[in-house]
Amino acid sequence: MNTAVYPGTFDPITNGHADLVERAAKLFDKVVLAVAASTKKNPLLPLDLRVKLAEDTFIHLPNVEVVGFDCLLADLVHQVDANIILRGLRAVSDFEYEFQLANMNRKLTPHVESMFLTPAEHLSFISSTLIREIALLGGNVDQFVPPAVSAALKQHLSQAK
Repeated sequence: MNTAVYPGTFDPITNGHADLVERAAKLFDKVVLAVAASTKKNPLLPLDLRVKLAEDTFIHLPNVEVVGFDCLLADLVHQVDANIILRGLRAVSDFEYEFQLANMNRKLTPHVESMFLTPAEHLSFISSTLIREIALLGGNVDQFVPPAVSAALKQHLSQAK
C-alpha cells in the first residue's frame, strides 16, 4: 500500500493545493494531508480551522485523510506509516528549496521517497502567501480558493477588525 503524506501550512488551502490532492488521490492508496502548526510562520488562520477547511474540501475523497501536526515531518511519516512525501512545485524557483528538503528527509527517513507534482498550469501562480495578502487588503479571493475557504477568510478577517 502506498501512503503519501502531503505536508504544508495550508494557510489557507488554495485551488492549487486542491488540484494536487485530487490528482494524488488517484495515484496513491491513501493521501494524508498534513497541516503543519508552523507557529514560527505566524499563520493567519488557526490550526484547527485550517484542518477543518481541508477536511471540508476533500470530504468527497474517501482515501484522503487530514491531520494537524506539530512535530518533525519524519516522525509524522512514521506515525501514519507513509512511504512517500508528496510536495508541490509551482515554478523552477521552488525546486532548490524542495531539493534540499527532499535530501534532508531522505537522511531522516531513508525508506521514504519524495515525489513532486506540479499544479495545472492555470493554477501555478497561486500561493497561500498571495491569497493572504489579497484577503488582508480586502480583495476577492473567490477564484483562487475553495468556497468554504473564501467564506472562512472573510469571517476570520471581519472578526479580527
